[in-house]
Amino acid sequence: MDFLGEISRSYDNVAASYAELVQEGPPEEADNLDLLTRLLPSRELPVLDAGCGPGRVTAQLHARGLTAIGIDLSPGMIEVARAAHPEVDFRVGSMTALDLPDASVGGVIAWWSIIHLPRDVVPQAFAEFHRVLAPGGVLLIGFHVGTTTTHKTTGYGGHPMNIHVHRHTPTTLTQTATTTGFTPHSNPTPDRLYFHKQPTG
Repeated sequence: MDFLGEISRSYDNVAASYAELVQEGPPEEADNLDLLTRLLPSRELPVLDAGCGPGRVTAQLHARGLTAIGIDLSPGMIEVARAAHPEVDFRVGSMTALDLPDASVGGVIAWWSIIHLPRDVVPQAFAEFHRVLAPGGVLLIGFHVGTTTTHKTTGYGGHPMNIHVHRHTPTTLTQTATTTGFTPHSNPTPDRLYFHKQPTG
């Protein structure tokens, strides 16, 4: 899957500039993370930030008293994240093949990180999210709404990139999630979707 290598190299190129540009999230981000925290089946289980970038959201989860794990394809991003937030667990890895045991986390957040996966690969990521979530666990997806794909060749300080940005509709992502085994939860905005993994028994 060479697209994974392109994503990794592209974000290595922009890691430092990207971190500077995203120090502040959208105003409603705190509300989203608060809701995610309330929906967790247990605060004892870790929460996974899949595609964590420079670790800003992972650190916010940690600040809420959660054990947070940040995973990103880009070693450069992980280096920046570790330097900025040494108290948080950051790892290089792919959401398409998570190096985590089955049913080992209580929550997964993919905050505008599935957007670079080809559309036919997104179900693979959802299947991995479902696998690592404990029964009753919650998944929060953030994404760009639409149906188009654009090719991004520069960004975040003018550094070269070679990635595609795939937009999704809430309907198509909900279909993917339910096919994978998730149950939709009520969602506050069209570009942020919450799902539950059904409890056992």
